[in-house]
Parts: sequence; C-alpha cells; structure tokens
Amino acid sequence: MKPILSFAIPAHNEEAFIARCIESIALSARLADAKVEIVVALNRCTDRTQEIAESLGARCVVNNTKCIAAVRNAAVHATVAPAVATIDADSWVSPGSVAELVKRVNDTRNVGGGTFMRPERMSIGIFFSTLVLLRYIVKHQVPSAGMFWFSREAFDTVGGFDESLVSGEDVNFAFRLRALGKTRGQRYGTLWRNGITTSCRKFDKFGDWHLFREPGLLKELLGGKNPEAAERYYYEADR
Repeated sequence: MKPILSFAIPAHNEEAFIARCIESIALSARLADAKVEIVVALNRCTDRTQEIAESLGARCVVNNTKCIAAVRNAAVHATVAPAVATIDADSWVSPGSVAELVKRVNDTRNVGGGTFMRPERMSIGIFFSTLVLLRYIVKHQVPSAGMFWFSREAFDTVGGFDESLVSGEDVNFAFRLRALGKTRGQRYGTLWRNGITTSCRKFDKFGDWHLFREPGLLKELLGGKNPEAAERYYYEADR
C-alpha cells in the first residue's frame, strides 16, 4: 500500500542523531495508524548514517553536492507519497506530529506550512540568541520553518528548494510556498502543538551566545549568498 505521507531527511554524517529522528517518526506514525515512508538523502557521509538509517527502515539516496538545497530536493524527489514533510536529521517529531500532518496536508485550504521548533535545552545565552532570531522573524515576517509540510504538487509548482542559495534555502522556500498559497486563496499554516525538537549542536560548537554576539551572522546565513559563512556554519562544521 502506498504511504500517505513521506518524510525527507538530508543527512551529512548524522550517525549521532539519525536514529532518534527516524524512531520519533516511526512512533508518531504508529500512534496515528498511518503508513509513512522515510527517505534519507546522504551527503558526503563517511560515518554510519546509511547503516543506521536503513536498519530502521529508511530508504537512502545519495547526493554529494555541497548544496543543502540540492540535498533537500534529492530527498523529496525520491519520495512517493502525495504529501511530504522535510525535517533535519538532528531534529525529532512529537508523538502527535504525524496525525496532525496528515490532517493538515489533506485539507485543501492549506498550501503547506512549517512548525514550531523548540531547542533540546535552554540557557540564558540561548534565550538571548533566540531573541535575535525572533527580531529577524518579526522584522521580515518570516513564515514558520523547522519542518516543512506540503503536497508534491505544491512543491513542484514552486520549484522546490532554490539551489542557487548556499544557505537560507528553508526560509526562502517558506516565502515562496506562502506566496503560492496567496495566489490560490490557500493559507500557510504552522504546527504549534505538535511541533519538533531540535538539537543544540550549533550552540554546543559556537557557544550559547554566538547569535547574540554576532547578529550579522544570522543575516548572512539567511540571505543565502555568503559561501564563507555557509562553509563555516554548515558544510564543514564538525558533527
């Protein structure tokens, strides 16, 4: 039987996190009594990411370009369900996420959307760094991100994630998905109660105060046109 929902996960050396991500999806799917598939796009992996993912029932594809948008697109294109959710490998879904996603993607009033994202831990530094992010979100009216959900048709119509960007492709995708919804009289939604939790590995590596102390870094990363910032923060960051 064809799955009703696919999860697309980009992964670069994610052996420390991939199991928790996949297991959280599997649990949520069982609670929703829903058939889902999980596709992991391996990107320049030299660790046990593929072994772990496949042992937990995920299907793997390979895209070794140093472009996260291309890796995300590869994962989505490899899925087969009519609706898709994308999530990063170092995040995990709530027990009620799949049930909520199935309800949302089957509602023709929605073009798709994002989700509420909570950090796995909190500190004073993370709190103030988050304020920097919230200020950017309010100023630029950024739609919710974290985990995107959409129909395959909507994904194809907006052209997927923009592969000309070296970072910030997720926020860019949110803007274009919301714009598509406006032309169709559909809304861009947010999962608030059944969102996701994400690791704090960037804070662990760069310090809990790093976004507060370097507010310009966030602007450069979300702008998507600064290869040096993307290289430092994403592509060659230790796993």
